[in-house]
Amino acid sequence: MRSRILTAFLAASLAGAPAATLPENFRQAGPGVTRDSADLKLWWKQLHDPELDSLIDRAIRNNIELRVAAARVAQARALERVQRSSLFPVLSLSAAFDRIRGGFAQGNVHVDASRGAPGLISPFETNNFQAGLDASWEADIFGANRKAVSASAADARSAEEARRDTLVTVTGEVARAYAELRGIDRRLAITRATIQTQRDTLHLTKVRAEAGLATELDVAQQTTQLSTTQAAEPALLAQRVQTVQRLSVLIGQQPDSLLDELQSAGGLPAVPPVIGAGLPSDLLARRPDVRRAQSDVVAAAARVGAARAELFPKFMITGFAGRQGTTIGGLTLGAGNFFSIGPAVQLPIFTGGRIRANIAVHNAQLEEAQARYEGAMLTALEDVENALSAYAREEERREKLAAAAGASRTAVDLARELYTRGLSDFLSVLDAQRAQYAAEDALAVSQTAIVTDVVALYKALGGGWD
Repeated sequence: MRSRILTAFLAASLAGAPAATLPENFRQAGPGVTRDSADLKLWWKQLHDPELDSLIDRAIRNNIELRVAAARVAQARALERVQRSSLFPVLSLSAAFDRIRGGFAQGNVHVDASRGAPGLISPFETNNFQAGLDASWEADIFGANRKAVSASAADARSAEEARRDTLVTVTGEVARAYAELRGIDRRLAITRATIQTQRDTLHLTKVRAEAGLATELDVAQQTTQLSTTQAAEPALLAQRVQTVQRLSVLIGQQPDSLLDELQSAGGLPAVPPVIGAGLPSDLLARRPDVRRAQSDVVAAAARVGAARAELFPKFMITGFAGRQGTTIGGLTLGAGNFFSIGPAVQLPIFTGGRIRANIAVHNAQLEEAQARYEGAMLTALEDVENALSAYAREEERREKLAAAAGASRTAVDLARELYTRGLSDFLSVLDAQRAQYAAEDALAVSQTAIVTDVVALYKALGGGWD
């Protein structure tokens, strides 16, 4: 019921604003992506990697940005309760004590016959104890307070959606960093295997040179090739440490806390064979940033209504009741009772344009919120289309790189065979080795990009916050 009211309110507040037209389908969806709605609640489970599941669970519990967002939600909800209190009467107890000295002006005199002048009226001092109950209530006839409460409630919903948006970002960042880590592991394995192969080739070349079947130039060229490949390993190791430290911070721990846990190499997470992207219209209900923009529009519209209500009278009922006496014991005497109660009306006559200027401010804020909402919708569409395009194109690239890597392995074997038989020079072996390493490394990068593109797609679809 509340969601229907919110939708109706949002539609009313957006009336007259230029609307962003949503397409019927995502144009960049390629093979393996369907119009079916995906199960996005725990989308990382579809990658079937227990280590990734553990990291994301810890990030959800301990991430610093999520803790900050949760604190902001608590603040917004408390402010909503503060604003809601304006709908109820205000009651307060009071107690006072006065020492009074006065005369006619204070109504505090007596007849003094002790000075030999009967009938002389003179001032005197006395105590005045007073206790009472104050009450006031504004009859919110024109809805200023109710609209302010609606705005605060929308602010609380906006803060909650901001927390959910942070959750989407954190889970996506953990998955992306973990995929990059496993991609680096894959590249390190390729580099080390290539180094071993090139060492074997260098040994073979030295043996042939000693036998007079190869030249010292061949040995020098192979040594250069091996050293160049070895130089790639330290850079990859540095990237690996940085990625592990990033994961440690994402789960709210010291940067070096995961170095031992993630020391062992692992394979890339498995990509689902089919991904349900749903329809563009689903993003309005699924993306937390869009939902947050909706709540901001509702809050801004409510504040416009509250500002306009300031043009109309305010009706209040106030009252005070209590007891007084010259001693504390005298507070129990019935003669000390007093009370007052009655209505009050306050109508603004001249405020120097303050009220209408305030209305103009809130109207401009509403226009800004509407524009931000449209921008959030367009950004959501852009994110999904970009992720779909990157995923589809990377799949094509990976297939071609896989074919190139297979062909390069065959080329290395043939080049070594021909060189061993004396049917080709050593340059063909060097070229084949360089091409193989480049193709294998590019394939590993592409395989990693496939996983990170899938993660980006799930993130763009607004998965993981519920």
